[in-house]
Amino acid sequence: MEIPLIQWVVTLALILGLLAYDFFFHVRKAHEPTIKEAAVWSAVYVGLALLFGLVILVFDGGQFAAEYYGGYITEKALSVDNLFVFLIIMASFQVPRADQQKVLLFGIIFALIARTVFIFVGAAAINAWAWVFYLFGLVLLLTAGNLIKGEVGGGEKDEANNVVVRIAKRFMHTSENYDGDRLFTTENGKKVMTPMLLVMVAIGGTDILFALDSIPAIFGLTQETYIVFTATAFSLMGLRQLYFLIDGLLDRLIYLSWGLSVILAFIGVKLILHALHENNLPFINDGQPVHVIEVGIGMSLGVIIGILVVTVLASLLSPKGRALRVIGGTEKAANEYLDLPEDAPEEKRTELHDRLTDYQQKLAALPESRKDQLIESESRFRDVLNRAHGKHQEHLGS
Repeated sequence: MEIPLIQWVVTLALILGLLAYDFFFHVRKAHEPTIKEAAVWSAVYVGLALLFGLVILVFDGGQFAAEYYGGYITEKALSVDNLFVFLIIMASFQVPRADQQKVLLFGIIFALIARTVFIFVGAAAINAWAWVFYLFGLVLLLTAGNLIKGEVGGGEKDEANNVVVRIAKRFMHTSENYDGDRLFTTENGKKVMTPMLLVMVAIGGTDILFALDSIPAIFGLTQETYIVFTATAFSLMGLRQLYFLIDGLLDRLIYLSWGLSVILAFIGVKLILHALHENNLPFINDGQPVHVIEVGIGMSLGVIIGILVVTVLASLLSPKGRALRVIGGTEKAANEYLDLPEDAPEEKRTELHDRLTDYQQKLAALPESRKDQLIESESRFRDVLNRAHGKHQEHLGS
């Protein structure tokens, strides 16, 4: 089925309008979104994405709608994984919290541009050479293997020091300090770049690497360029709000990499099966198609959703996941108490201190081996707790 030009034009106008609205009404004035703001707008963007699937159902049929939803869910899951890397990059560069929105919006726009280029290049390659499905399948299987290798090896990757950033640091003169959200500032009478520009270079560089994984993944679910583009675009919409909403939850999805690895491996196998079914390589079955089973979009959608549900439940309900919740909750309660203003209501102080005490009781029940494994810096962790209790004792004595 051919997607009419007017549908492309209206879709592009909608996506550009959403990006413009996001910039002028949310990002232009630097601020840290509240949990309520992030939750509302995350729900709005997810709702728009789901409604757009119904539009595809009405105008383009059930097959395209199922492919869109499968692609959207897969790309959304991959984008959540990408948030881990964004978090590492911005923590490494110590980006002020209020200015992180602009960095994230830039990352979304750059990712959309980079992935659009890859989409049209990939679509052209598929139309010209059916064997590209073999290549895409192998890329996904290798990516899945690397995800598992990273989890088993437990090594820390310096995501904020990729090759793009190293080149930028070598050839660009950058100031040590931020100047609001400006990209350039004046230092000793000379115009120099701020670290904000370097952060955006880091985000842009990682976006290109992400596109190399995500585009083959969605081409494993649909070969219709319009569906690939819209599913990818809507998966990126609302990523900025989602970052602030689940910032404190990201480190609790401890099995997300395992789940994504299984999904990518599944789609990789699906692509290779499809390549065998369409085979024209002379050294495979004398250039004739190999009659193998093909995985339909319905099964693909069910498998992807099932893996994600199991991954999230295992992350949150496993002993390690529950321990992370206790440790994270303890530290969060202590930091919230330390951030209380001097004139904070007595009820708020009592509520926070009681919550901290409750978490510490649960913390004491955890095995020491588990705490040693999950608490990154025991001295910093204890220091935060001691300062929170000290501040409460000072308040009671005043």
